[in-house]
Amino acid sequence: MSPVIRAAIFQTAWTGDKESMIQVHEQAVRDAAAQGAQVLCFQELFYGPYFCQVQDPEFYAYAEAVPDGPVVRRFQELAREHHIVLVLPMYEEEQPGVLYNTAAVIDADGSYLGKYRKTHIPQVKGFWEKFYFRPGNSGWPVFDTAVGRIGVYICYDRHFPEGWRALGLEGAQIVFNPSATSRGLSRYLWQLEQPAAAVANEYFVGAINRVGVEEYGDNDFYGTSYFVDPEGQFVGEVADDKAPELVVRDLDLAKLREVRDRWQFYRDRAPQAYEPLTRP
Repeated sequence: MSPVIRAAIFQTAWTGDKESMIQVHEQAVRDAAAQGAQVLCFQELFYGPYFCQVQDPEFYAYAEAVPDGPVVRRFQELAREHHIVLVLPMYEEEQPGVLYNTAAVIDADGSYLGKYRKTHIPQVKGFWEKFYFRPGNSGWPVFDTAVGRIGVYICYDRHFPEGWRALGLEGAQIVFNPSATSRGLSRYLWQLEQPAAAVANEYFVGAINRVGVEEYGDNDFYGTSYFVDPEGQFVGEVADDKAPELVVRDLDLAKLREVRDRWQFYRDRAPQAYEPLTRP
């Protein structure tokens, strides 16, 4: 594996129907591969609207099996064809009535590597997620892919530092945070929390947010997706705050060792002192 990998994230607007939304993302895979990308992550709940702005059981129909549903199978073929690792943030139905906010990870040969289920589930105006999702029970998996060790943390998870650290302890080199986050609520945190997590845990972070206002509410999704390195520096420009954009960047994994040798945060941890963190 080369110490420099070409990674991509894709932000876009809701098209109005599931099939055209899937087609937009299929084209993003082709475009990313044409630019030499070796790994690509989509935004949260990528093939639908952010329906959590309302509480309506009709949207349960967006959920499907992972990995045995049609969307995962469709993108497994694309991953195999273009030899690209894919992170697919989806609505998962484990069984009727048991639903999760999930990301499936597909390796560059099209094989399914596993899933992460969103752990922290909000229930506030415009983000009624407890109506749709159970809290995740997958732990903090890190996936051995063709481009290195990849972790996933989903949207609201990013406000909780414990999972970021757990992913680092499991050996993550890149952590993707697919999101649907609104201009009026969290914009001031967007370029603060994730660079801080990259520094504290000494890995790369890819932060992905959708764009636009959708018909189910007034959340204004502000894009500005980006990659950040273990020194908290943006890798290239931050994406537009209104338009769809494919962000492709070269990530030098050699920087992980450089930064970890300098700071030694993992050596100097004091887990014996952290018992209060596990109290309810």
